[in-house]
Amino acid sequence: MPEYLTSPEGRRIAYHRTEGRGPGVVFLGGFKSDMGGTKAVHLETWAQARGHAFLRFDYSGHGESSGAFIEGAIGDWAEDAAAAITTLTEGPQVLVGSSMGGWISLLMARRLGARVAGLVTIAAAPDFTEDSMWAGFSAAQRAELAETGQVALPSDYGEPYIITRRLIEEGRNQLVLRDPLPLPYPVRMLQGTADEDVSQDVALRLLAHAEGDDIRLTLVKGADHRFSAPPQLALIEQALEEVLAALTPAGAP
Repeated sequence: MPEYLTSPEGRRIAYHRTEGRGPGVVFLGGFKSDMGGTKAVHLETWAQARGHAFLRFDYSGHGESSGAFIEGAIGDWAEDAAAAITTLTEGPQVLVGSSMGGWISLLMARRLGARVAGLVTIAAAPDFTEDSMWAGFSAAQRAELAETGQVALPSDYGEPYIITRRLIEEGRNQLVLRDPLPLPYPVRMLQGTADEDVSQDVALRLLAHAEGDDIRLTLVKGADHRFSAPPQLALIEQALEEVLAALTPAGAP
């Protein structure tokens, strides 16, 4: 059973927390996903085996947290992430962001300062509400969004996504690829070449845009957006181990 945190905005955030040594690891999930997904649970097991502190949680409107998904927006979910990280963890954290969670992790890098010590992104989708959704809408879809406040998009993961006007408009306040993006710590980015949801062009754009001395992108031929097959989970572990090793003083356990 999860525990619950009430955020400053009054939202009830479900989470699972593992005590352990730092730097801690926080998993940030994707759009309409939840903390029970393959990558989140796999990394929790990985962290427990190594004695690392670990946190996974559901944004509001996702999984076991309060609220309706259709009422949320990127800024809300960033507030949820900030509340979870600042309240439920201690000291520097390495953020592992999957898809939308990659965007959220970049917002946390901007917002939380030294609490963020490193990043691992998996098919990161920064600015997707503007550059993928809005840019990809037809004139008819844009008109429907303006008139009714929402539009349905097909999904490979079940029911159609209901995209609201608020999601698009509020997302414009959270964009990270239009302004300088300093990431002054180890960053490992993973991206599959067979990803049909996030193009590898997005990963290359993020790599070019981010500012830092230790940022690497790994393109994995044939990997899809889920990035959850055993070889891909092993690559996530490897990326996380690289970041943690760079942050751990020589001779430390």
